[in-house]
Formats: sequence, C-alpha cells, structure tokens
Amino acid sequence: MLKKNALYVVATPIGNLDDISLRALDVLAHVDVVAAEHTQNSRNFLSKHGIKTQLIHVHQHNERSSTDTILSLLNDGRSVALITDAGTPCVSDPGALVVHQVRAQGFTVIPIPGANAAICALSASGFTDPHFLFYGFLPARSSLRKSELTALKSLPYTLIFHEAPHRIIECITDMLSIFGSDRIVTIARELTKLFETIKTAPLEEISIWLQSDSNQQKGEFVLLVEGAELQEKTLLSEQTQHTLKCLLAELPLRQAVKLTAEITAENKNTLYQFALEIKKNHDAKGNTD
Repeated sequence: MLKKNALYVVATPIGNLDDISLRALDVLAHVDVVAAEHTQNSRNFLSKHGIKTQLIHVHQHNERSSTDTILSLLNDGRSVALITDAGTPCVSDPGALVVHQVRAQGFTVIPIPGANAAICALSASGFTDPHFLFYGFLPARSSLRKSELTALKSLPYTLIFHEAPHRIIECITDMLSIFGSDRIVTIARELTKLFETIKTAPLEEISIWLQSDSNQQKGEFVLLVEGAELQEKTLLSEQTQHTLKCLLAELPLRQAVKLTAEITAENKNTLYQFALEIKKNHDAKGNTD
C-alpha cells in the first residue's frame, strides 16, 4: 500500500524496457501523479506496462517551478513518483532540487532502486579496485575538460564518466593527452540496447578503435578509467613475473596476460601494465642494438 504525502524516486530502464522491478511498476501504477522528464517518452514506457497514471513535466529547465507543483500535490495528500527518461533520477539527471525541497518541507522521500548506467558499466568492466569515483558529465569545452581531468589524474580510484556521442572523440582525445596512452579504459556504449558494446583497452587503442568505426561513436557512453595507482597496489611476485615473461616469449601480449591471470589469479590490469613495460623495454633494446 502506498504512502500518501510521499515522493517516490523511481529508477526506470536505461534501454531494455523489461529492466524494471515489480515494485517500481506497482508504484507507478498507483501513485496519483508521475513527474517525468519528458512526458511523451514516459507515456510510451508506461503504456507498454498498461499504466495510465497522470503525467506532469519535470526537466532541467522547469525544475524550480515544477517543484512548487509537486509540493502542492503533496500538501493535498497526494502521492507522486519522480522518474527520468532513463535510469535513476538525480544521478546526472534532473530531480535533485525536487528531492531537496520535498525533504526540506518535511515530506517523505522513498527511493525505488533500479537501473543505473554507471553501476551497470562498472559491473561489466572487470576492474577489481573496490573504490570508484562517479564524476558524471565532463565540461563541454576542451580547456575546462582538460582542467578537470588534470585534477582527477592522480586519484587512485576507478573514474566513471558519462559522455554524449557528439563529444566522445574529443573527450577520449583529451583523456589521451592528460592520462597518457597506456591508462586502461573501459568504454560502455548503448548499455542494455541492441548495439550494446563494452570494450576495455589502453587509451591509445580505444582512440584508434573509435576513430576507425563511426558506428562506435553513436549512442550514450559510460567511460571507466583505471585509478592512477592501480598497477602499483599489487606487487607481482617473482614467480608471476617469470610466468608472464615466459608466456610473452611465445604468445601475443593479450593471450599471455590472460593465461597468466588464470594461472596466478593476479589482477589482469596489473599484469597488462607489467606486460606493456616488458614490451617497451624489449622494443627499446631492439632499437639500440
């Protein structure tokens, strides 16, 4: 049974419309009003599930005025669900001001958890560091973006960013100039949708891959960048180093890293960084001989 005078913050799918909980559907069907970022998009989603609840607009350009509307509804004893076009409200999406004002006025705010693009990408990245920093969208201007990336460069946590398709090449180019060519990145595109793509590689390889295929530049992006000190957190034993060097002598780098990780249970990213150093040293010697 729903609570009256309450705001429900409801997460919706980020792509696949079936990624919605039974609890969320129940709330959306029984609240008095659903406050949506774009009512047409939300109406299509709700219709798929047979929900005909009244919709009102709440987006970044009318958030202050719509907050007054929601407060009025709550004062009248009505329940409201807050949703965005995709994912969890207030996380790189409108809604934080609404929630802040509703709580300030003493009304109950009830979160209904669900899809979140950043966590979705992190879960599939293979990054093993238990700590991460969610940044969201970087500045649109290159100079400001580089300034922010410089401030984040030395942090020892996985860094998570959102990026729009029309800025993805510029963003990766700036990351390459600030973080360097060897920093490992996972790029997650169109999560839960038909053309979902998740790729992990050094920044230089990611840059080349993106620029060589315009199809990979489309859709919504989540970028995960390994922490600055990730490769230093686990010191490889002499036995592990010996195993990797032996395999590198016989196999391509990626296959050698994969087999070494399976044999030793060491972190794959750490092994990858060490393998790159071995390759660099070998190439340098080859060039001077």
